[in-house]
Amino acid sequence: MAGKKTKLATAKSPKHGGVLTVFFVILSILWIAPMLIVLLNSFKRKAYIFQNPFGISNVPVGRGWKLWWMGIKKTFVGFMNYESAIKQTDFFKVFGTSLFITVVSVGLIVLCCSMTAWYIVRVKTFATKAIYVLCMFSMIVPFQMVMFTLSKFANILHLSNPLGICVVYLGFGAGLAVFMFTGFVKQIPIEIEEAAMIDGCTPIQTYFRIILPIMKPTLITVAILDAMWIWNDYLLPSLVLNINKYKTIPIAVQFLKQSHGQVDWGAMMAVLVMAIVPIVVFYMAVQKYIIEGVVAGAVKG
Repeated sequence: MAGKKTKLATAKSPKHGGVLTVFFVILSILWIAPMLIVLLNSFKRKAYIFQNPFGISNVPVGRGWKLWWMGIKKTFVGFMNYESAIKQTDFFKVFGTSLFITVVSVGLIVLCCSMTAWYIVRVKTFATKAIYVLCMFSMIVPFQMVMFTLSKFANILHLSNPLGICVVYLGFGAGLAVFMFTGFVKQIPIEIEEAAMIDGCTPIQTYFRIILPIMKPTLITVAILDAMWIWNDYLLPSLVLNINKYKTIPIAVQFLKQSHGQVDWGAMMAVLVMAIVPIVVFYMAVQKYIIEGVVAGAVKG
């Protein structure tokens, strides 16, 4: 009997599992390598970033360990690039602006779009169908078609500030968010809501006490996707914001490029590292919800 089980397990095991494992390990290293190179170069002198971007010493190992170690000391400058980057970009103010825009925008998208999706699913009228179609249509319209008109209207409506751009992000993020939330709400049995109404819950109480907790996987998935998009976005803030007063991190990175094409690459690498770390930590903390939320929100009802 044990022999049969062993043969059965062997028969079901993938034939090329080892090859695929090696392939995906190599692929993972290739994806991680750029971030590691940025991290390494953020501690180097500006001259050695281009001279030896992939190495840790400007002296080959073959010339002796002592010279190689001295080359390491000459190549790296410690945290000087980070100090320079913080001073040149006013990093803490820029970081605060990016954090405010990201948190408020994601909060608006998650709250407003989940409410909209719930209303669309439960109230079946021509108006709700039209709203759903418009949200889906917004997903296929290229941003380049509306960016100049958007910039003009943002100025007219006085949205050229951190709070105003959150409203703009709500509009652009609504399409995908409503689509995912709608797919998830269709799976929620309406009997749960009817029971809540019998117990005396108003529609608002039903949403916050019943629907919102159930939608947690999709809420987190939408929050992750939109947070990464908004945190790293350069084009929309550069069009909408008054960049003389308000700068996000991507805009601050661009401002490190000086006249005549001169770039402080050491400071730029340091800013990039400081910009990457928060979003990577956030992603790692909640990544387990992504697949569950995407699958749940993409179900066709």
